[in-house]
Amino acid sequence: MPVKVLIVEDNPVARSFLARVVRESFSDQLIITEASDLESARRQIGDTQTRDASTAVAGIDQQHLFKLMMVDLELPDGNGMELLAELSQYPATKIVTTLYSDDEHLFPALQCGADGYLLKEDRFEVLVEELQKIVRGQPPLSPAIARRLLTHFRHGSASDSPSALTAPSAFQSSRPTPLERPAPTDHERLTPRESEVLTYLSKGFTIKEIANLMGIKWFTVNDHIKSIYKKLNVSSRAEAAVLASKQGLV
Repeated sequence: MPVKVLIVEDNPVARSFLARVVRESFSDQLIITEASDLESARRQIGDTQTRDASTAVAGIDQQHLFKLMMVDLELPDGNGMELLAELSQYPATKIVTTLYSDDEHLFPALQCGADGYLLKEDRFEVLVEELQKIVRGQPPLSPAIARRLLTHFRHGSASDSPSALTAPSAFQSSRPTPLERPAPTDHERLTPRESEVLTYLSKGFTIKEIANLMGIKWFTVNDHIKSIYKKLNVSSRAEAAVLASKQGLV
């Protein structure tokens, strides 16, 4: 089954460039959809009745869901962060693609739910390499953005600067999360498929390796990992493995 990708970008040259980056990054069969503004993006996602695009998820068959979204921040009819916020519950890997590398854009984008942050000014080869990190379970970050995040957290400015908003769990590395947590309730327990994924994760397998072992798409493995992290309230495979072992979840 082809993997659906949505590119939200108003510049046609940039859209074409990003589409080439996506095709070069993944070996999966892809269906790439392009949108030039927020309204057309919402329409492509499937929600024509409300501005809250995340409500569209419940009514769409899983095979029709986008698995990867690349969203520009500056669009003709608004800011890409609006779409990210609306899609907080949408099960896709959401990557910001922009020219802005400053904290005023970076941290709000991460808080709105971006899973990665790429600069369109980077070379084609760099963007391909960074985007491929998704398969290895790593957040795709342009080198300049990765350095900015490291510097930011290293100096502890996340708690000092009024403009530095809290990044999502995938990017939190400055403060360890306690591993002692209450056992999950029945509805929070891992599914057999999630337990299998967690077992492989704890053994050090990459997302692509897990996908090959289980005979599923790597995007599906990525979805399982997000669900595991959410249910166990952790932000890394090491935390997930330790907590699951302690609570007998795997």
